Amino acid sequence: MLELDGLSKKFKQFYAVKSLNMFVERGEIIGLLGPNGAGKSTAISMISSLAEPTSGDVRYYNKSILKKPGDFRKIVGMVPQEIALYTDLTAEENLQFFGRMYRLKGSVLKKRIHEILDLVGLADRKRDVVQTFSGGMKRRLNIGVALLHDPELLIMDEPTVGIDPQSRNYILETVKRLNKERAMTVIYTSHYMEEVEFLCDRIYIMDQGNLIASGTNEEIKRILSSEKTISIKSDQLNEQFISMLQEHPLVNRVMNTDKEITLMVAKEVSMFGDLTKLAETAGIELTSVHNKTPTLEDVFLHLTGRALRD
Repeated sequence: MLELDGLSKKFKQFYAVKSLNMFVERGEIIGLLGPNGAGKSTAISMISSLAEPTSGDVRYYNKSILKKPGDFRKIVGMVPQEIALYTDLTAEENLQFFGRMYRLKGSVLKKRIHEILDLVGLADRKRDVVQTFSGGMKRRLNIGVALLHDPELLIMDEPTVGIDPQSRNYILETVKRLNKERAMTVIYTSHYMEEVEFLCDRIYIMDQGNLIASGTNEEIKRILSSEKTISIKSDQLNEQFISMLQEHPLVNRVMNTDKEITLMVAKEVSMFGDLTKLAETAGIELTSVHNKTPTLEDVFLHLTGRALRD
């Protein structure tokens, strides 16, 4: 359905995206994963024809969208990272305005507004001014705007940033339902691993403008087939303990948060005895040590040497 061929975007001497190659099959949910600054939003801007690439091409059913972007835009719904609504209008008025931008009118527009308000769970707030909405409600209405013209392809650029867990779950379930019931194709960007694992059929991982891995969840996790991850938890983690782990000859990588450390070691390595001794030396008490099933977070750490949210 959609193919990116050597897509690049350069700003002066800086490449935000470098030679990105991707394909999207009809009916898939594709995840574009990476930390802030990885190049996801720039890639999305080029895919949606809002930004012209420095080089490369975007093809929709083998036809370049760069020559006639207007035709392509008719079948695309775009959910931007920033809220794009008129906050002094009601939810219904926003949908009426954007519906007319999509050249919908009359009974067709009225029907679509009714369907969309039901879909995003805002039918009971349709006459309320948007500035009174929570962040999650604004996000849901923003998605509704993108769905008004019933697009073939829905592009969502980090649609759950800064919202409450309930709204976040509602959005994720809505995306799943659109894909399942309407066979809608979705490109979904995020820096939340768990969202991409829950939603996506295939995943592309970006870092510093480069594509560093692609495949299904399981295919990507197989990158770690020769390694395992060990989770260490303690309320007393200190720099001495972390430093000793980083210098340990059997430890390949260390990722730490306030109360948990994740180690990556060779699959055959046993670390329990060494960890106990290191904890005693550092004067801390470990609350748990256990092996973990590899996650996308572990793969990202393996590929880049840093945590996804760094």
